[in-house]
Formats: sequence, structure tokens, C-alpha cells
Amino acid sequence: MHPKGESGVEERMVLSEMVIITGMSGAGKTIAVQSLEDLGYFCIDNLPPALIPKFAELMEQSSGKIGKVALVIDLRGRQFFTALSESLQHLKENYTINYEILFLDATDAVLVQRYKESRRRHPLAKDGSLLTGIEQERKLLEELKGQAHQVIDTSSLKPAQLKERLASRFLHTDTNKISVNVISFGFKFGVPIDADLIFDVRFLPNPHYIDQLRPKTGQNAEVYDYVMKWGETQEFLNKLLDMLHFLLPQYKKEGKSQVVIGIGCTGGKHRSVAIAEFLGKTLGTSETEIVRVTHREAERIG
Repeated sequence: MHPKGESGVEERMVLSEMVIITGMSGAGKTIAVQSLEDLGYFCIDNLPPALIPKFAELMEQSSGKIGKVALVIDLRGRQFFTALSESLQHLKENYTINYEILFLDATDAVLVQRYKESRRRHPLAKDGSLLTGIEQERKLLEELKGQAHQVIDTSSLKPAQLKERLASRFLHTDTNKISVNVISFGFKFGVPIDADLIFDVRFLPNPHYIDQLRPKTGQNAEVYDYVMKWGETQEFLNKLLDMLHFLLPQYKKEGKSQVVIGIGCTGGKHRSVAIAEFLGKTLGTSETEIVRVTHREAERIG
């Protein structure tokens, strides 16, 4: 029962945060929940979705003692999985609670490799076919992935990098700012599946063909200056910034708390890195955005 205020209207306690961690088996949910626990979240692994409203009630009764919660929901509890949408709707109708769905994903090849390394059995691989189990799980989670507030592709992330991504997302508390993650990448290594916007800069002159620049990266001043000196680079950046300055406030207005911008070139070493660095410096001066730059191919180009 919620108390009534002076106006006689029923008042409801605002619960700080509820993060629902889900996604593909082997994509890093264990690391994610450990990371959020380190950030001060009260964490529960493998909670049946039908119990989410009951847990929200317990949060309210705790008088703020349990304010930041992370719940792991996955196919180990698949008999309750269909109740998730119903439970979330119940939260909207009965509680003033901020919740978001964090979906962790990875490519089939990476998931197969991780399972082989861990020698674990996939929860849906009843016939022993690991790839079949992964394909079935991906189909089951397709709709939920579309409802997720944030999707993180962990295929190229080491545990420490995933923890850093989560810390940058959930550690800050300034709700007046939108978090912008700029990721440079190489198209030959695949497109980051968690990117909201992707820009292809392979049309720019390539430092790879300059002998003294080839071994360096876009973080090096010589390479950065080479990429930036061209007229087409400056025209592209002017148009890109104009679009981003329009889009980011619109995303924030619609309740989006984070935007992932992918900048891609062939190998993710020169042009994409330089453009990503420029965006980090330029967008980072804004009072409405928190900007972080990541170079996905750093391990390959280091």
C-alpha cells in the first residue's frame, strides 16, 4: 500500500534503478553481474521473471536500503521466461521504478569457442549440438533483444573491457546527460552489432599506403594530421557533427540514455581511429553529453 500525500493522491516511492541483465549464454552475463555488484548494485542471479514484481515490492519496503538492483534473467529459467513482459508491464502500472534491459550478445563463432574453452554444456544443446543450441537460443531471444535499452556485443571484448564499458554506463548518475560511446573498428573484422549509428570512412585517403605512417595509428599526431588535412575529411566532419548535434538531443528527449557510434575503416587502425578521436574531443566539450572513445581493434593494432 502506497501512502497518500497532502493532496489525497496516492504517492509512490521512487526506486533508484533496476537493471535486467539478459542475453546469449556465454556472452558475459556473469561478468556483467559481478561488475554491477562492484558498482554497488544488489544482484540476484537467475531470478524467475514472475518474481520481479514481488522483488520490486521488497525494494519499496526497504525504505531505500535496496535502491540499485541488477537481476540476471536467462534461459536457465526459460519455463518462466514468457512472464517477463507481463512482469515489466506490472512494474510500469504499479511502481515508480526506473528499469532497463541490458542484452549481452556475441557472434556464434565466439560463443562456440567460449563453450569449448570452458567445457560447459549449453542449456539448449540437448542433442549435444552446441551450434544448434545457440541458434535456438538466438531465435528465442530475438524479440527480447529488440526491446533492450542497450545491447553490448562482447565478441571482441576482454572481461576487463566489458567491465569498463559497464562502469562508464552505470557509474555516472547525471541523468541530465546522455552517454555517447564512440567506437572505431575495422570492417574486415566485422561491424559492431551494438552500434546505434555506423559511419563508413573508407572513402578518406588511407595512411596505410604511406610507409612511415603504416605502423602507426590514428592516435599518433602524424597519422591524425594526415587524415584531417583533406578537404573531404573536413566536409564530412562538418556534416557529421551537424547531424549528431541534431540527433543526440532527440534521442535524449525520447528517453535514450546511451548512444553507440561506430566509425569504421578497413582495418580499424588509421582513419576510423583518427575520426573517433576527433569526435571524442569535439563532443566531449558539450555540457549535455558524457563521451567515451574506444578503439575496438586496439589489441590487433597495438
